[in-house]
Amino acid sequence: MLTPQRRCAVVGRPVVHSLSPVMHRAAYGVLGLPWTYDAIELADGELAVFADGLDDAWRGLSVTMPFKREAAAFADHRTDDVVFLGVANTLVREEDGWYASNTDVPGAVLALREAGVERVETVRMLGAGATAASLVLAASRLGARSVELLVRDPARASEVAAVARELALEVEIVEVTASPDTAVDLLVNTIPAAAVRGREHALVGAATGVFEAIYDPWPTPLLSAAQEEGLATATGLDLLAHQAVLQLLAMTGEAVAPDVLREAALDALGA
Repeated sequence: MLTPQRRCAVVGRPVVHSLSPVMHRAAYGVLGLPWTYDAIELADGELAVFADGLDDAWRGLSVTMPFKREAAAFADHRTDDVVFLGVANTLVREEDGWYASNTDVPGAVLALREAGVERVETVRMLGAGATAASLVLAASRLGARSVELLVRDPARASEVAAVARELALEVEIVEVTASPDTAVDLLVNTIPAAAVRGREHALVGAATGVFEAIYDPWPTPLLSAAQEEGLATATGLDLLAHQAVLQLLAMTGEAVAPDVLREAALDALGA
């Protein structure tokens, strides 16, 4: 019996440089699936209209910024993590509607454990967007008790701070330019490399482990500084690989090793 061709895509803005297509296509090759996976750029407010207009060949969507909150609101069904965070990065269509999940949370836990980080209590988080919210939840599942949010505009940290407080974490909000005055178990970066340029060694010097969620440029100066210090490090590519494995499982029902996806992404970056 022939496997039917299905369609999937990553949606976001900008999305032209997304590594999701090469990763998912590599998985399809290993699995022998004649599926297609594209990158589609949408304007604000277009996600629901776009998804509602898809034909029956479409199976799932990977959702990146700035549509993760819109995806959570749009879905007919939501996992507990999506309900709690209001953030989804995966939409899978079933007969009774669209199912939203957040594979960033378990993907981040897996990436950190792969790097040797099994438990953290104190976290310093650079940024307070949708990805930061997911990583706060991931950190809490590794035992985090407090989080320091370093942000450009403290007023915009309210949603992530609310998530952390709901998880019973102590929260401190400071300007992103502030110098670290205490050591933490884990430094997490979710903001562009340029925003911390020149401060990389000061930031990683006050941490035991580093989760650099940014991968443009590759490697980032922050990641390089952490590796020079010999710290346990998880990267944006590690997160991409682990969360994509979970997306693929939800979309195809098949499992793929994270290294298949990670190597495809590294090859794309090298090219």
